[in-house]
Amino acid sequence: MLYIVVGILIFGALIAVHEFGHFITAKLFGVRVNEFSIGMGPALLHRQRGETEYSLRLFPVGGYCAMEGEDEDSEDPRSFGQAKLWKKLIILCAGAFMNFVAGLVLLLFLYYPMADAYLGPVEGYGTEKCGLQAGDILLSVDGKEVTRLGQARTFLSEGGDTVALVVERDGQRVDLGEVYLPFQSHTAEDGTTTRIRGILVGGAKVQGTAIGRLEYAWNEAVYFAKVVWLSLRELISGAVSLRDLSGPVGIVDTMNQVGSQSSSVGAGLSNVAYLGALIAVNLAVMNLLPLPALDGGRVFFLVLNGVLYTLFKKKIDPKYEGYVHMIGLFLLLALMAMVTLSDVGKLFGK
Repeated sequence: MLYIVVGILIFGALIAVHEFGHFITAKLFGVRVNEFSIGMGPALLHRQRGETEYSLRLFPVGGYCAMEGEDEDSEDPRSFGQAKLWKKLIILCAGAFMNFVAGLVLLLFLYYPMADAYLGPVEGYGTEKCGLQAGDILLSVDGKEVTRLGQARTFLSEGGDTVALVVERDGQRVDLGEVYLPFQSHTAEDGTTTRIRGILVGGAKVQGTAIGRLEYAWNEAVYFAKVVWLSLRELISGAVSLRDLSGPVGIVDTMNQVGSQSSSVGAGLSNVAYLGALIAVNLAVMNLLPLPALDGGRVFFLVLNGVLYTLFKKKIDPKYEGYVHMIGLFLLLALMAMVTLSDVGKLFGK
């Protein structure tokens, strides 16, 4: 139950952070904000401060930043619609930016940098004198830079019998040149035969500088973004189906499983936070897709209108743009309903 509550709170916090990005940039650029709400549903607390009403609502799974003239025409000179193009673009992108920053901060403060390290030879495979020393951090394999945990093993699996290795040893960069590590057959206890190089490579904590830790967090966040694009490509190509998607219900259930299966409450909360960082970056990327009803869709229309006005002194009628966003919102809600029903089905089908 603990991790379910934590998962729900993480979702709520990420949405609040997203809306805060819109809010703070709108305020910075002088755009009128009528209401800033954390949570959805009936208001528990609300207070008027200047022109803006601040609300805390019952359900901690959402929020919004209601700007003047955001969805309707307004003659107010401080409305969103009256703002300059570059200001509107920054305001719309600020929510996704804040989600990405949230994911980066979680990774920065909750996780120590981990790197692929040489742990030692596999006995009986003749690799004891390969030139590697236990504790060597693998920096590159065949010229491919290792930037995150697991990459070295992937690069080693792709190379030939001889691989070019660069390592970090006692804080110094050491180029080992071409190292002979031929693939050899390994038979497991169950009879399964695999090809191995005869060396053990695993994760090791890196006691680096603050800059190194930031670099590690950045590489992890960028990797998360790449995973989102890969998932989208697989969805479009048909490699995965809609049933493989997970919405809030499925993700919270996954968080609950990950947390419950951890060795301790502290480890569980840490693992759930890692998933939270993944979700934060996921939200940042997804929200900027050029789809109607998403911030990316609105950015697309802003840029398109800017190009049309520059070339032809004309813009798309806001009424028609509103229709597109309304249809997009309907389709998005329908997709969310389908995914939620699928998540519930999986939940009760266990």
